[in-house]
Amino acid sequence: MLLRPDLAAAARLVTGPPVTRFAPSPTGYLHIGHIVNAIYTWGIARALGGRVLLRIEDHDRIRSRAEYEAAIVEDLDWLGFVPDEGRYPLMRQSDTPEIYRDALDTLKRTAHVFGCDCSRTDIGGERYVGRCRTRALSDAPGRGVRVQFDAKTVQAHDLLAGPLEQTPSEQCGDLLLRDRDGHWTYQFAVTVDDFRHGVTLVVRGADLLASTGRQIMLASLLGRSTAPVFLHHPLIVGKSGEKLSKSAGDTGVRELRAQGLGPEAVIGRAAAAIGLIASPRAIRASEVPSLFLLTT
Repeated sequence: MLLRPDLAAAARLVTGPPVTRFAPSPTGYLHIGHIVNAIYTWGIARALGGRVLLRIEDHDRIRSRAEYEAAIVEDLDWLGFVPDEGRYPLMRQSDTPEIYRDALDTLKRTAHVFGCDCSRTDIGGERYVGRCRTRALSDAPGRGVRVQFDAKTVQAHDLLAGPLEQTPSEQCGDLLLRDRDGHWTYQFAVTVDDFRHGVTLVVRGADLLASTGRQIMLASLLGRSTAPVFLHHPLIVGKSGEKLSKSAGDTGVRELRAQGLGPEAVIGRAAAAIGLIASPRAIRASEVPSLFLLTT
């Protein structure tokens, strides 16, 4: 996969100066993988004259913690990644529950939305085969809520991966919007938020590439006429070859700070880990856009 997008092509694909977002979940502390995402998010937005929103995605009310949220914000301030919106006041998903209820009401008018009492055991895998689609179950507490996806193929363009073609009904089946515990799902909340915040460029890790088609289809059902442009950047992997987790102590921002590294050293380490520079060197947050203006 390419490491840098063609900025001229990106400028043609995104209508006007891009609006993007940095959207961490407060379910753990920031690690160097999050810094890679911040580098891409702020770097490309600033290189194209765009804006960055900070959004705390605390839709997972079971695992979200106030201390993680506070640490995320403090670490971003320390690193020098300053958002254009969402910092004062802090933008949280949990502060606007009515937004998601209204979006669900919209879907009930534009698509087939139904209650679902299936457990993970009932489903058996990632794809939901429609077990509750015709059972006329209400969306009462204790039941999940799903939307039916028609068998349509979605086409999109990724600024690094190139043309995408996905059929959500074959990938995931009918999409879960709210789980049986009453929590909005990531797929639903992020699609609603990107629409209402006017996000035109979604920058995220390559592990979410498969979510693109289902989010575009869901946004269309919600009334969004033009999908955002996507960029899925490579991930830093651990020694076992797996994506870094928020419990990865040796790469946590807090641990790196405790070792005496300054913000410029942490950003440089992240840039080198993903291959944007050949070896670690000090990089200020304000210098990050220059990483994407390189021609070689």
